[in-house]
Amino acid sequence: MFVAAALCLGLVVGSFLNVVVHRVPRGESIVHPGSRCPACGHGIGPLENVPVLSWLFLRGRCRGCAAPISVRYPLVELITGLLFAAAAWRFGPGAQAGLVMLLAAGMLAAALIDFEHRFIPDAISLGGLAVGLVAAPLAAAAQGAPLGQAAGNALLGALLGGGLLWSVGFLHARVSVVLGRRFEHWPGEGEPLPRPSQADYWLWFPGMGLGDVKLMAAIGAFLGPAGVLETIVTASLLGLALGVAHAASSRQAAAPFGFGPAIALGALVVALVPHPPLMSWLA
Repeated sequence: MFVAAALCLGLVVGSFLNVVVHRVPRGESIVHPGSRCPACGHGIGPLENVPVLSWLFLRGRCRGCAAPISVRYPLVELITGLLFAAAAWRFGPGAQAGLVMLLAAGMLAAALIDFEHRFIPDAISLGGLAVGLVAAPLAAAAQGAPLGQAAGNALLGALLGGGLLWSVGFLHARVSVVLGRRFEHWPGEGEPLPRPSQADYWLWFPGMGLGDVKLMAAIGAFLGPAGVLETIVTASLLGLALGVAHAASSRQAAAPFGFGPAIALGALVVALVPHPPLMSWLA
């Protein structure tokens, strides 16, 4: 029953994530106005907003103007439901399942936005960091861990996650300067390279956005230091596979591809798939 309830909750949360993914990148409110068709403005009533079922009943078209409704909407709802059900199945009733559900919702929103718009909003990355720094220690304390130790673990995970990815981007930028490499958007046509006295020298890197750094910090707050290392390894392998698939589908070997989806998917794999502790891998 708990798994079934988690599935239903995930379907509802997935419906909300569709609003987040559509509106947040456009700077729109996720509260007002209510859901409506982007083609004709037809307000979507409660019976038209039932996760998955309404899309099937309407045959994927707006009731007002018959414009097609993307299949992405029911897919996001279904995927969120399945992720929540997986967390319930994996951890059972308790705070840990709720924590992983929060992580799953944030990672799915980040992956979808980054895939479509190639950036991760601070509302998701920094918002997720704030939630993780509070929720992860409380979940650990609910399972009997000392609250102070759990809070320190979340903070250390956030610093390690953000710090490692920032170091990669910073070192890549410095090596690129030494080698005389230039990129399409870095530093920009006719623009000088940033200098140490400028913030861009420390925060603007070729090939990797600062959103990825913030997202990894949020993941570290949820999963701790060991989870950060596992996520980076998993995300690197997934990023390679996704990058090859993206290049093949676009028929361009150098097609731009955000790393955010791989990071998000890697975090979900680490959180949901049973695996030996990190130290046992290193033994």
